Amino acid sequence: MLLADVVTTSGTVAATRSRKAKVAAIAALLADASPDELETVTAYVGGALRQRRTGLGWRGVGSLPSPADAPTLTVTEVHEAFEQIAALSGAGSQGARASAVADLFGRATAAEQEWLRAVVTGAVRQGALDSLVQEGLAVAAEVPLAAVRRAAMLAGSTVAVAAAAFSGEDALDSFSLEVGRPVLPMLASSAPDIEAALVKAGAGAEVAVDVKLDGIRIQVHRSGDSVLVVTRSLEDITARLPEVVEVALALPATSFVLDGEALALDDAGRPRPFQETASRTAMAEGVRVTPYFFDVLALDGQDLLDSPASSRAAALERLVPADHRVPRLVTADPAAARAFLDETLGSGHEGVVVKALDAPYDAGRRGSSWVKVKPVHTLDLVVLAVEWGSGRREGWLSNIHLGARNSEGGFVMLGKTFKGMTDEMLAWQTERFQELETSRSSYVVHVEPIQVVEIAFDGVQRSTRYPGGVALRFARVVRYRDDKTAAEADTIETVQSFLG
Repeated sequence: MLLADVVTTSGTVAATRSRKAKVAAIAALLADASPDELETVTAYVGGALRQRRTGLGWRGVGSLPSPADAPTLTVTEVHEAFEQIAALSGAGSQGARASAVADLFGRATAAEQEWLRAVVTGAVRQGALDSLVQEGLAVAAEVPLAAVRRAAMLAGSTVAVAAAAFSGEDALDSFSLEVGRPVLPMLASSAPDIEAALVKAGAGAEVAVDVKLDGIRIQVHRSGDSVLVVTRSLEDITARLPEVVEVALALPATSFVLDGEALALDDAGRPRPFQETASRTAMAEGVRVTPYFFDVLALDGQDLLDSPASSRAAALERLVPADHRVPRLVTADPAAARAFLDETLGSGHEGVVVKALDAPYDAGRRGSSWVKVKPVHTLDLVVLAVEWGSGRREGWLSNIHLGARNSEGGFVMLGKTFKGMTDEMLAWQTERFQELETSRSSYVVHVEPIQVVEIAFDGVQRSTRYPGGVALRFARVVRYRDDKTAAEADTIETVQSFLG
């Protein structure tokens, strides 16, 4: 299959608002792929490379050779080229990488160059989110969508189950929880206060109220003396967290999968700033982190995914000592839950997660079974542009333009902010956003919409100034989220739900 076929489909998907039409276009493309091409085509139509890292960024694809006149590149040739680029390291790798990029992009047409640049920088805007690719795969392979979704959750990606889908429903059903193979983590929805969360998750029944730690999400697999630690995006960070491995090996079992957080604490046992935890999990040295676990997905050969949360909690208590479990209260009493939230906040943590006790572990999904409550509302948004500062901030990129995801795969601007930025942050973002620059005016630098930023705000108000019809009140920067992609940013519908 030619890369041009993928690019054409990407353009078709981007040009329509109809979900049905998007799915049909994706299905037609996947149906035309050969078995050897299927995984690559599945990744590409979802707007991603198969390589987790290539060593390329916006700067590496900023200056390109003249495009080819006609399409000749196949998807297999493109995948193999990125495999070679990703493998480059050591002395001379920068020059070799530039040469490889020039060779690949020199064989691409103008439309293909534009798409390749976008996929390298994570900026393919076509609305083909993973859920749409799963729907397209189900249609193309003529299998139930539910079977595709569950297999993808258990395998860790849609790409990993594409071939199985075309082998039939039985092949998809063969995927099960396997120690050593990460699964997509279960996610929490939001509620404005503890009372709303109790209604959403329990509707009067007893629920678990967990402390919400401000750390790095980790999934820990152990099989005998072998331990695997991965992030929420399933990146292997085992070698960087020997203290987590040490705790896992000390637990009284030979096989398990645990869900939790890694958190850096100060001498008083209070959480250190998130940036310190994030920096520590990016390298194998620095401030020590402590693992805290809140769920167990498998234990000594038993798959617990479909077991109710109460049963999983009992198994977790048997396995993990209290000093490595996330503190929890089980209650149906709003006053007790509110007191627990207040105590949690007083300890320096960011909130709680209310969890239904009868719910299974719904890997990869965000629903009402887990509901997070944070006293300060926050959103994960995407930076669309940045303005040069003035006065004390002259020479730094300062005021950032904020965007939420829309259903078409693009972004809706919500406003601007320069609040909450330290000098260190200003220096970092000045360099970062010039790397992502696509164009500029006299004082505004427009950037590729790939950098996620966590924004705190006091409320949402209606506004005719911005296309989403809403604006954030007293928005300020909490931190930049390099652990999230733009596809994981909050949607305009989520923002609008905060309107009074």
